[in-house]
Amino acid sequence: MSDKKNFGYLGNTFQIQLLNNIILYKDFSNSILEVIDPHYFDNQYFRIICQMIKEFYSKYEHTPTFDTLEQLTKSEISSPMAQKSVLDTLKQVKDVSDDGSLFVQEKSLKFCKQQELQKVMTKAQSIIDKGDFESYDYLEEMVRGALQVGEVDKGTSDVFFNLDEVLNEDYRHPIPIGVSGIDNLLKGGLAKGEIGVILAPTGVGKSTFTTKIANHAFNLGYNVLQIFFEDNPKIIQRKHFTLWTGIHPDDMSENKDEVMAKVKYIKETMKNKLIIKKLPSDTVTINQIKNQVRKMIAEGTKVDMIILDYIDCVVPDKMLGDEWKSEGSVMRGFEAMCHELDIVGWTATQGNRNSISSDVVTTDQMGGSIKKAQVGHVIITVAKSLQQKEMNLATIAITKSRIGKDGVVFENCKFDNGMLEIDTEQSMTFLGLEEQKEERNKNRIKELLEKKKQKEQQS
Repeated sequence: MSDKKNFGYLGNTFQIQLLNNIILYKDFSNSILEVIDPHYFDNQYFRIICQMIKEFYSKYEHTPTFDTLEQLTKSEISSPMAQKSVLDTLKQVKDVSDDGSLFVQEKSLKFCKQQELQKVMTKAQSIIDKGDFESYDYLEEMVRGALQVGEVDKGTSDVFFNLDEVLNEDYRHPIPIGVSGIDNLLKGGLAKGEIGVILAPTGVGKSTFTTKIANHAFNLGYNVLQIFFEDNPKIIQRKHFTLWTGIHPDDMSENKDEVMAKVKYIKETMKNKLIIKKLPSDTVTINQIKNQVRKMIAEGTKVDMIILDYIDCVVPDKMLGDEWKSEGSVMRGFEAMCHELDIVGWTATQGNRNSISSDVVTTDQMGGSIKKAQVGHVIITVAKSLQQKEMNLATIAITKSRIGKDGVVFENCKFDNGMLEIDTEQSMTFLGLEEQKEERNKNRIKELLEKKKQKEQQS
């Protein structure tokens, strides 16, 4: 019997050598650590060691030595028995022959693909045993995902590739946000691989806006992952329930039966998924979020859209010494993730102090690094005056668009707890808005001068 029940020659001995190579060879570890998952290893102590290596690498940007791993084991593993087992395993890894290093490194990516395929095989068997025919469609995607482990060259093709698809009228296959005025200007919404940004001052409605986008995509049959960092999950749930029922969150308790009936009906009739997930602020990286998405894909849910509420709460994988550069790297990482995993990405970001009192929030009023604005395909801003807040109104603007028309403002939109309605006839370009303001100021000055002249004549 081989030392691994599946793929024997990549079993126990191979895995020991693989860990050894990850620790000893810097260039190799730099390439494989982004791909390898601790769960790929059969032995639980191999998994523990791999996890320690990955965490150390993520924090310090280099692999730990054997001495460092021994110290980490002694300080982080409290159980004496488990600690001894890990230390004994480390010794095995350290003492293994170096003869097969070239073979190990050449086969490392194959090992990752095979272990991912093993997960698919296990999942497939479960689907077959349960007779879950509706899940069969996921298997192809799961297999494709397993075979693409470690692949990064997804965007390269001959310019004549797939001409029928490219020349099709709906070649982008966008996912609408559910607001016709905006969707029309974005040519139907955002396509997979594209990212949009909601920019607004604090407390103006970023979470409300992103929740509406997530809710509408789900209603259309797409799988949505909505990640948030600050709100209570129950608040997000209530926002979704409001969108489905029209009942204000504050009135849900007294209308509990009606809300419950509607939500249960949606749960029973919709076959896709809307996953809401709260993560700790200022500790999560894009790579960690990517792993969440990959896990969902591996478990049979192809994510079509991801919502990050909001991007400012995500930390860079590597600190660049300059906070602004780091903020830009997070946004670039988000875009790269959406492109790699073929999903639509929406996020939100805070406006600066000047945005609070603005009639229209502009891109240059983005808080932190303006590099965040350079990455997004679309930037939509939200502004609310005190009067608008009292009336549940807002001014929405498309300040950047690589897809369709930008510089468009929608004044006095109905905007409250996910309800967003736009009168498209009230739209105007920024230039038109500024011209109107200038004209109003001129008329005001003219009126004041006229009144002053009249008073002088009367006196």
